[in-house]
Amino acid sequence: MAQKSRRQMRQAVHARIRKRVRGTPERPRLCVYRSLKHIYVQLIDDERGNTLAAASTLDKSLGAKGSNMAAAREVGRLIAARALDQGITRIVFDRGGCRYHGVVKALADAARESGLQF
Repeated sequence: MAQKSRRQMRQAVHARIRKRVRGTPERPRLCVYRSLKHIYVQLIDDERGNTLAAASTLDKSLGAKGSNMAAAREVGRLIAARALDQGITRIVFDRGGCRYHGVVKALADAARESGLQF
């Protein structure tokens, strides 16, 4: 039996998470994707299939670059600000199959400190 790659295992975990986590217009899903170079975050309404807001380390407005703790905190603050501008205060957190540790945890904590409720 062939072993699964790290990417395939992350996708399987993400599929299990997505069975339970659904985004609504009142409480959208905050989806996190972490690559080796960048961090991407989206607020998604799964009922309509719309992305309500997005942020990443590729945004020109951010000073921090890369996939490190400082950049994750900046992206968390930015997505919280964009959500609050649209009147969104409550969200459902989707860690994207990654462990809730390090960069993902730093992003979530910064979003919470900036006013989002999980």
